[in-house]
Amino acid sequence: MRYLRSMKELNQVEQWKLERHPLDVRDAILERYATEGPGAIAAVPGEAERLKWVGLYPQRQGGDAFMLRIKVPGGRLTAAQARVVGEIAEEFARGPAPNPVFGDAYLDITTRQDVQLHWIRIGAVPEIWRRLEAVGVTTVQACGDSARNVLCCPVSGLDADEVLDAYPVAAAVSAYFTGNREYANLPRKFKLSVTGCREDCAQAEINDIGLWPARLDDGTVGLNVLVGGGLSDGPRMASDIDVFVHPDPERVVELFRAVAQLFGELGNRENRGLARMRYLVQELGPERFRAELAERAAVDLLPAGEALTRGYRGDHVGVHAQKQPGRCYVGLNVTVGRMPGRNLVEAARLAGDYGDGELRLATDQNLILSGVPEARLGALLAEPLLAEHSPDPGPFERGVVACTGSEFCRFAIVETKARAAQWARELDRRLGPGDGGESGGGIVRMHLSGCSASCAQPQIADIGLRGETAHHGDAIVEAVDVGLGGSLGTDAAFVDFVEGAKPVSEVPDALVGLLTRYRAERREGEAFHQWCRRLPNAELRATLRGARR
Repeated sequence: MRYLRSMKELNQVEQWKLERHPLDVRDAILERYATEGPGAIAAVPGEAERLKWVGLYPQRQGGDAFMLRIKVPGGRLTAAQARVVGEIAEEFARGPAPNPVFGDAYLDITTRQDVQLHWIRIGAVPEIWRRLEAVGVTTVQACGDSARNVLCCPVSGLDADEVLDAYPVAAAVSAYFTGNREYANLPRKFKLSVTGCREDCAQAEINDIGLWPARLDDGTVGLNVLVGGGLSDGPRMASDIDVFVHPDPERVVELFRAVAQLFGELGNRENRGLARMRYLVQELGPERFRAELAERAAVDLLPAGEALTRGYRGDHVGVHAQKQPGRCYVGLNVTVGRMPGRNLVEAARLAGDYGDGELRLATDQNLILSGVPEARLGALLAEPLLAEHSPDPGPFERGVVACTGSEFCRFAIVETKARAAQWARELDRRLGPGDGGESGGGIVRMHLSGCSASCAQPQIADIGLRGETAHHGDAIVEAVDVGLGGSLGTDAAFVDFVEGAKPVSEVPDALVGLLTRYRAERREGEAFHQWCRRLPNAELRATLRGARR
């Protein structure tokens, strides 16, 4: 097994993890770093890497500036939890100067249903943890080479058309791995997803393990298992390994545990660039992977059932009826996932005053209030917060997603959050609402990622934008690669990057030209990603450049 090879063969991160268990960094923060400061962290080899196991990353600015990621399994927060998170952002997420677009004291909702805070000082971390843990929230293993936040359909238990409510399963998986030292040192990050909805809301195909609904011949409903999906460099759709599991939390936890064991034993620990599970699945192939899993799992691996996924939604903005009679949920648009901490505090108040006391975070970086009585809907829609986070935004602002970008991330090449918000609003202004032909009946999913790490998931977007640089005269300027035609679900495919290193100043005009042509030429019922796939890449490229072939 690779893991048993000599220390010399392990990459540097693996050596650090063997020298001291990464979860031990929590005690070091509480006992030393919070009082001694970031210099004490820098003096310990590998310690900045170990910080990830408790949700901390050094910011691009260096010094005493950290990003803190809060793990929200399945995207569910009680009103009390959301209030505390918002108050923490308001008090502690304050930089040296306000952002010219977003101001100060804000938080980011991520594509993995987490919350991220910026400008956190290491000395504030113990108090932040104390407040979070008092309401049952943690940052443990929000990052690092271990099980990350477990995704679930954000309206699990509410959707009248779901096959099953998978949230209890997702919560059990999260509880098993969080703080579990035996499975907290894997070759790389371990991304997990469970959904019982028919619309792939938890993005099963791009996770290391993805469970989505299925039915056996006798009518039994449960979950089929996909493994080895992921984005970044070398994107890969997950493989079906012909396994069905009953939606019993104990059975599913054992299955996930066995996959983690397999990954820990056979995953690549020498070359960090090849350490993700998708490379192991590709190396073994689905059949051998299944055989290896069967040797480690304490449950029988049943043959897969009929998959019941019928499309890809990834959006819950707007007012929707719940399965509970007389109740609805209201999806609020949080443009590029960024909102002031005070707004989350206010959303928590609305959840308590109008809803069932719960808020849900979606993988498109938006926010949902659930359990609203129909009789109270008008009053909720009239609340001032809904003017800022609208349940009825334009199609581009509704569908825009952006990663942290160069504002805070050390790997990003371009600024993303402000730019993506600006572009989306400009496209809405210049193009208007359209005629319902966009993906999802009125949504254009435009994702801007600051680098090739794909935190904004550009490969699955209608329009995927990836940070680059370009020569513009004698200057080097920010640019993006432009990809078109991505989706998940029954017609899953990654974008084709049809244009490389397009200067950011040229992007809005190029997209207006492309979308104008789409609206003029699309066939009846043809979504944008389908139209892009129908046209040759050379034609799409020429249109982006302002010409037709």
